[in-house]
Amino acid sequence: MRSTSFVLAALLSASNVYAHDPNFAHAVVARQASSAPAGTSSAAAPASGTASASATASSPSQVSVSLISQNPTAIPLSSITANMASSATIALYTTFPAGSTPTALTGVPPLPDASPIIANPALYPPLDKTPPTDSPEVMQWITEVANSGISIPNISVTTAAAACGANAAAAADTSRCWWTCGGCTRDTDITTCADELTWGLTYDDGPAFYTPNLLQYLNENNLKTTFFTIGSRILEEPVILQTEYMLGHQLGVHTWSHPPLTTLTNNEIIAEFGWTKKIMKDLTGVTPNTFRPPFGDIDDRVRAIAQAMSLQPVIWTRLSPTVTFDTGDFNINAGTISSSEVVSNFNAIMNNATQIQTGFIVLEHDLFEQTVDLAIGYILPEAMAHSPKFTLEPVITCQKMPLENAYIETNDNSTHPPFGPNVTSSAGSGSATSTGGGAQSSSTGSSASPLSPPVLGASVASVLVTSGLGIVAAVFSLL
Repeated sequence: MRSTSFVLAALLSASNVYAHDPNFAHAVVARQASSAPAGTSSAAAPASGTASASATASSPSQVSVSLISQNPTAIPLSSITANMASSATIALYTTFPAGSTPTALTGVPPLPDASPIIANPALYPPLDKTPPTDSPEVMQWITEVANSGISIPNISVTTAAAACGANAAAAADTSRCWWTCGGCTRDTDITTCADELTWGLTYDDGPAFYTPNLLQYLNENNLKTTFFTIGSRILEEPVILQTEYMLGHQLGVHTWSHPPLTTLTNNEIIAEFGWTKKIMKDLTGVTPNTFRPPFGDIDDRVRAIAQAMSLQPVIWTRLSPTVTFDTGDFNINAGTISSSEVVSNFNAIMNNATQIQTGFIVLEHDLFEQTVDLAIGYILPEAMAHSPKFTLEPVITCQKMPLENAYIETNDNSTHPPFGPNVTSSAGSGSATSTGGGAQSSSTGSSASPLSPPVLGASVASVLVTSGLGIVAAVFSLL
């Protein structure tokens, strides 16, 4: 029965295969160039947005979905659309004065004062553009990377928004381990959680106008998450970032302007990482040691630069080239997917999550009103009501580590050697392993990572789903 369920879930997930992949969903350079998210108070548009919904020929179809549970105050699915009327966001239910210390962390400095950043945004790069590489700050970071002892592979940049078809030679070059075209990961990429039925809860692209709504719901339900935040959005919403941190949520880097990183030069990648790390430390006093590559676009060149800057990659779970744990919520604002299709995708993810031998990480977003409405109205209530029960927690704790290990300054170096020089890795499929009778194959020749080896080893086990007399393989070949 479990293998049959996995086949059905694979079929359900097929429509969402590349929902957040720039090759299949939308052109990166056409992202929300003229308008900010509905209801936003900021003038600049998030670079992590999508093309305007008005560009689509027709509205996506609503599909029938079966719900275990939903928030009694949820906005009807049929009303959560690209062109939905904006509703008022709620105020942050709590804020923290400068000098406060978070109760969820030990050994951290007092919370910095955000007012200098609010008063002087020109201290940071322009919004939604890759920062210049000739500033004193970036030149210092370039020197630090050069002196890190990490060898940066001589891998060419990709073009055309990292589209596989436009980069055929790069896509065929398996030595570069390019996730976008093939799903390759290294054993230092975090793609799953340690324990079965454990969900590493993550939200990308904020902090944003409707993030306070999500924070309140998480608080009401005693949930913690990981926020992968964009530097440009932090500059617009510094107090929200501080609130996320003080409430005990994990923070991670999501670059300054949300570009596909393989399209950038080495120095541009350094600038994207460096400025995001800087503004996060300026506002919290600590520096995250994880990052999520926009679109999952990462290869060994990006990995090496990130490692030299003490940033470990976190990507969402992937079972095969056609089944990834991406809800597709990001694309509602573009009008390319309906809210009910997102819920259907999530139902398939939950079904698939019961078929694998590890926990899982799902891609969701807090950038848009629609994505937050879906999260607090449907996805989180559905997950909390699921049987068997899921454990929802930040990525760092689903790796069986304390929250302190999510930051460079508070990481316990004696039990958890910091990610940086001298951490080796090997290639894998980046796929979780089905428990439905399929053979399991893990990457070979890998050196043991000091970063929780049992967890990271599980995250790169290849899935060779042969259960159901090859039905899954046949299904995939037809998609």
